[in-house]
Amino acid sequence: MSYPLSGAGRAADRGQDPAWAAAAAARDPAGAPGVTAVFRAHHAELVRLAVLLLGDRPSAEDVVQDVFARLCVRDLLPAGDGAVAYVRAAVLNRCRSTLRRRALARRVGRASEFPGRDATQRSAEHEAILAEERREVLAALGRLPRRRREVLVLRYWLGLPEAEIAQVLGIRPGTVKSTAARGLAALARDLGEPS
Repeated sequence: MSYPLSGAGRAADRGQDPAWAAAAAARDPAGAPGVTAVFRAHHAELVRLAVLLLGDRPSAEDVVQDVFARLCVRDLLPAGDGAVAYVRAAVLNRCRSTLRRRALARRVGRASEFPGRDATQRSAEHEAILAEERREVLAALGRLPRRRREVLVLRYWLGLPEAEIAQVLGIRPGTVKSTAARGLAALARDLGEPS
């Protein structure tokens, strides 16, 4: 069943649509629409709203379907004119949840790169290039003064914060910061990369 874009067209179709008339008869005595009536009258509008928020129609349809399924199971639709606003808010909240799950999946996907999985997907040539780059970086690191080398290893290999590095090396946090910056600049120069 397709719904025209204009509200007047939808209203005209509703009067002639026996399914909509049956759903309209399902209203309670106070005139509040039932879940079925709200679904039939506003489904297309709610899907368009979800498409605008999510960017793809299949996900939008899933979100709207899930909202209506929960409304049917829990009978949560409020009485009166607030029913449509309630359903819109539910669709909006479900879209927000979907977007949060997508963002989390992207972050976890990037963080879950581990050698066991990647080793089978990389070519031997790729591994050889990486090994050569590592040797070059380690050689350049070895040519740095001792203090710079220590700061860079503690900061970027062990991931220690500046305050902890300062405590370990017995220097000030500002010295850690400036030493790390100088060490990175020296590595970039040595490796022929822009700093």
